[in-house]
Amino acid sequence: MLQKAACALICALMLLTASCRKETAAQKKFSTTQAQLLTLLKDETLSDKTRYAVINRVANNLYSRKDYNQTILFLTDWVESHPEDPYNTYWLLLVAQTYLETEAEPVAEYYFERILRNYGDLLVQGKSVHFLCLQHLIQISTAPTNRIFYFNQLITRFPSNVSITEMYIRLAKEYEKEGEWEQALKSYAQFLEQPDASTIQITGMPNAYDSARQMVNFANSQKDWTFESLAALESAVKNAISRYDWRSLDRYRSKVNFFAMSWKASEEAENALESFSMHDFMRGNRIRYSAELDDTSTPNEAYLRTTGWSLYINVWYLYFRKINFPVDPEIHGRWEWAGIYFGEKL
Repeated sequence: MLQKAACALICALMLLTASCRKETAAQKKFSTTQAQLLTLLKDETLSDKTRYAVINRVANNLYSRKDYNQTILFLTDWVESHPEDPYNTYWLLLVAQTYLETEAEPVAEYYFERILRNYGDLLVQGKSVHFLCLQHLIQISTAPTNRIFYFNQLITRFPSNVSITEMYIRLAKEYEKEGEWEQALKSYAQFLEQPDASTIQITGMPNAYDSARQMVNFANSQKDWTFESLAALESAVKNAISRYDWRSLDRYRSKVNFFAMSWKASEEAENALESFSMHDFMRGNRIRYSAELDDTSTPNEAYLRTTGWSLYINVWYLYFRKINFPVDPEIHGRWEWAGIYFGEKL
């Protein structure tokens, strides 16, 4: 029994020794290769292309061994000591990508930004380094001001490399975050002008086309149907119903994006946006409304239950909402009658 255990131990030691020898040999080969490359790099007669190949080989050798610190140190030292190198744009790109590999995104962002701001563009294997930087920055940057710059750069410099339609809608959202409403509206309008605006599928924006269209349409409207407060809107609508004053009701309805639909439908459905006169439903009917707004109403939305409009759908909920339109401080925060829900609430 002891002899078997001893044999097993001896075999394990032999394998470990062989492995160490193999590793030592590989390390020695690596060190020798790197030393030869670095010696070659000192030759001032090297052409730019040859020097590029040598530096790239040294960096890739380090990177392939996951020696990320040495990769970064070698490349940044080279850039600092050789500011005239025409490939410094690319070396800093490798530095930024190495920081990404180590999940140091803020440092990677710094280097991507540094390339864009301070170094000319460069084509490497047919790819623009600036374009690659912008792609990465869009993914990792969270500052709206910076992202506005990146999207504008993509639109103006690389229109054939990106979806211009998507760029405009994303740019509009960033302008909104910064409170630059005029620029946001301009970007929304540019988005709507694109031929594929109504069909494009954008991750995280399921209703991009409809929301942009509603925003632009509202901005271009007179907005003369709005009320200073929910109480004023509720009172006006109730008074008009009591007097069977269909003309006033037609005047109170939003003239942009007004919808009339069932609770199951969506505002974006084809038949959601209706154009009709209240006269068609008030004539000959006995219309009634609840004394109070529905208890599901919130500070930004309210529902008024009404009955008697039709034999087919007797119950209508009139939908009021607070206007969110910071572009115009005089309109922002006012109230509008924005739609009708048919039938009892689900």
